Amino acid sequence: MSRRTLGRALAFTLALAAGTAVTAPSPASADPIPKASGHRLVDAYAGAPAAARPLPGTPPPQHPHLAPNGRSGMHADGWGSATSAWSGPLGTRPRADSERMALLGGECATVTFDRAGRIVTVCGTFTGFLVKLLDPRSLATLAEYELPQRPSTVEAITRLDFSRIFKDTSGGAYSYLDDEDRLVLADSRQHIVRLAHRQRPDGEWEFTVTDDWDLGERVPHDCATWADPYPDGNCDPVTSVMPDWQGRIWWVTRQGRIGTVDPATGTIRSVRLDDEEIQNSFSVAADGVSIVSDHALYEFTAAADGTPVVVWRQTYDRGTGTKPGSVNQGSGTTPDIFGDGGRYVAITDNADDRMHVLVYRRGADVPAGRRLVCEVPVFASGASTTDNSLISWGDSLVVENNYGYENVSSLTFGRSVVGGVARIDVRPDGSGCETVWESAERSPSVVPKLSAGNGLIYLYTKDPHSLGVDAWYLTAVDFRTGQTRWKQLVGTGVGYDNNWAPITLGPDGTAYIGVFNGLAAVRDDG
Repeated sequence: MSRRTLGRALAFTLALAAGTAVTAPSPASADPIPKASGHRLVDAYAGAPAAARPLPGTPPPQHPHLAPNGRSGMHADGWGSATSAWSGPLGTRPRADSERMALLGGECATVTFDRAGRIVTVCGTFTGFLVKLLDPRSLATLAEYELPQRPSTVEAITRLDFSRIFKDTSGGAYSYLDDEDRLVLADSRQHIVRLAHRQRPDGEWEFTVTDDWDLGERVPHDCATWADPYPDGNCDPVTSVMPDWQGRIWWVTRQGRIGTVDPATGTIRSVRLDDEEIQNSFSVAADGVSIVSDHALYEFTAAADGTPVVVWRQTYDRGTGTKPGSVNQGSGTTPDIFGDGGRYVAITDNADDRMHVLVYRRGADVPAGRRLVCEVPVFASGASTTDNSLISWGDSLVVENNYGYENVSSLTFGRSVVGGVARIDVRPDGSGCETVWESAERSPSVVPKLSAGNGLIYLYTKDPHSLGVDAWYLTAVDFRTGQTRWKQLVGTGVGYDNNWAPITLGPDGTAYIGVFNGLAAVRDDG
């Protein structure tokens, strides 16, 4: 991540201390991610430009403690809708650019945008995580902040087993930008930190820590080594953080701890689920917090002192094991709050035969046996799973099939996944759900996005290739019909594998994709 030599990358593997503020030179031209051989054997573009057809409906309400919707985090807003109000690229002479962040990895997952449109992101490599401030056009680094090394990274380097890193969602992978342009995350020391960025009088940018809350009294943090699972319980990484509408910062851990921090007082409260694991982020509405474990979906609220309180709990079919394309045995989705007033919440299950899209009523007063709205099977028998959030808009949901994707070595030599994308709608009377359309597009592991401004769904696709070319495309699909409108080649080779990172639609209409060697961008040039 802007560490241009292997020597500097290896130096970061030894950086096990607390994070350090770093400035970077003024923006320069981007260092593109190299394309693998074969890029001239595949189409650079397919389809035709789409006309913008904005979607009717009301977007999720603006969370008072998050940056504006579409700018604040991986799932776009507090409800986790994965939608943006503005238009993404329409496919009019699109241009793909990229910035290589490191020689070893460099993937930038959560992409957020400050008031001026600058990118605030967290990029991870085999050697550690960096918070980065990027110029949105050139993708050049303006400033960076080094985060403490994760135990999984240390263990991976020690054992030369880098597969461990790909199943670790802790250490800053989930973060959010708040209403004052500060990035909030939980680092590998079990500290929640709040980072501001500013331009100094000399013109250089820098990150500074404005707040630091130590969860050590509530969360085991003897994390010198990493194991899967943690048999002695001495290390429990924090998976994700999000604020509620009252301003508390909620946090969840891999071993099922759920807690809050009161930023005004520093008071920390927590509870623990029995023998349940949390690997996903969570969503927040004005009246509650939706959290999914590997056993059940929960609705939480906070007591007067901030202690999390269960409003309701709903178990689901977690299957008999972890599928190829899943991080753990359970739902792979961050819950989606959706529908009029946030009446529904949706996840997927992990049923052995066919995965289901599950929709529940969120109200605290739902009668017994009436909480489940629908249970819709999707994709082929024996080949369906997802480890990415659903898209939600109005009473509609979009789900993709990740079955077969494990890590960046899964889809080399022209291989791909079985694929599939589907749209599910809740009936207007709430009596059940219908499958509206199905697409055969193969979107192996991306968090997809919807532009309400133009009616296009953006996927990151890869088709099998008989000559072994690994070509990755930004693909636009019509939300209304499921028809593929156009595809733009982003790059070829493992450096362009997105490895679970999202697509993020920038306020200037650019589609950004976190890829294994950095960050890619596709924008119209017409």
